[in-house]
Amino acid sequence: MKLTGVELRHIEMPLVAPFRTSFGTVTGREALILRVVTDEGEGWGECVAMASPLYSSEYTDAAADVLRRFLIPALARADRLDAGSVAPALAAFQGHRMAKAALEMGVLDAELRAAVRPLARELGAVRDRVACGVSVGIMDSVPALVDSVAGYLDAGYVRIKLKIEPGWDVEPVRAVRERFGDDLLLQVDANAAYTLADARHLARLDGYDLLLIEQPLPEDDILGHARLAQQIRTPVCLDESITSARAAADAIRLGACAIVNIKPGRVGGYLEARRIHDVCAAHGVPVWCGGMLETGIGRAANLALAALPGFSLPGDTSGSERYYKSDITEPFVVREGHLAVPSGPGIGVVPLEAELDAVTRRIEWIPGRAV
Repeated sequence: MKLTGVELRHIEMPLVAPFRTSFGTVTGREALILRVVTDEGEGWGECVAMASPLYSSEYTDAAADVLRRFLIPALARADRLDAGSVAPALAAFQGHRMAKAALEMGVLDAELRAAVRPLARELGAVRDRVACGVSVGIMDSVPALVDSVAGYLDAGYVRIKLKIEPGWDVEPVRAVRERFGDDLLLQVDANAAYTLADARHLARLDGYDLLLIEQPLPEDDILGHARLAQQIRTPVCLDESITSARAAADAIRLGACAIVNIKPGRVGGYLEARRIHDVCAAHGVPVWCGGMLETGIGRAANLALAALPGFSLPGDTSGSERYYKSDITEPFVVREGHLAVPSGPGIGVVPLEAELDAVTRRIEWIPGRAV
């Protein structure tokens, strides 16, 4: 294939309810949607960077800038264009994994659509549906949290993840466990809100039979996570710390994690995400697929990834209605606690033109040549 050009769509989508974490409250999604046009067809990608550099150093405007000025022109110079050639073509540019992942996703979608092959089969999926978990943000009160969890369980979600931070951890976990019993699959996510000095306090969560505690310490504190894992019984899961297959292998060898959350955008794309899956499987470490408030485009691709054999824990692959009143694709609907893995060519979905236009704030066309 040859790259004809890339359309960048800057979109804004309000959430159905504010989502609060230790790094701030999100009320809507500002995102980049990519339409990658080649001489053999087109594909869609989604950049999961947030509007501000709070979850990571990447943010939407920076992603658009690096795509416009560096990544797309570099890819246009490639002698051969396919998904496997994206990472080598962009290797000279440091970081910006979320922008690179969006571009790789668009190329992968275009390539597979042209070949009439589904992404799930290409990655090695073994399931046609994926168990659904849901992430519940920090709330104003424990009763409000319990009511929210009850609603998600009524909607069929099979696993609950609670966001925690200092001052909002043991009490909400206790309340949810007492209200819904020991059979509830329950885990917590700290988004790096604690330090190793909090180990004794975090050990208080051990009595609630949690599936895991996700990213309790800063992303660069791998040794701290290894030490914490020796001081608490709750399994430690790494999220922000895992940026590549090599990072995953190092963390596992050091004993810094027993479980890994794989987010394709965070690691540079779905091909690297599959490599992380393979590394973890080789070490007997279970993985699950995290979420970044994706639209239906990113959600479709995440479902294909989450259908791989090593994804043995329910991920944050929620239905469209969890976050958006109206999605930009046909909505994903939870049925009996699961979402169906798209089976069509590529990622298996395309945007609905009217829905996409309604949330589009700006469109840029980047030609497929060096500029």
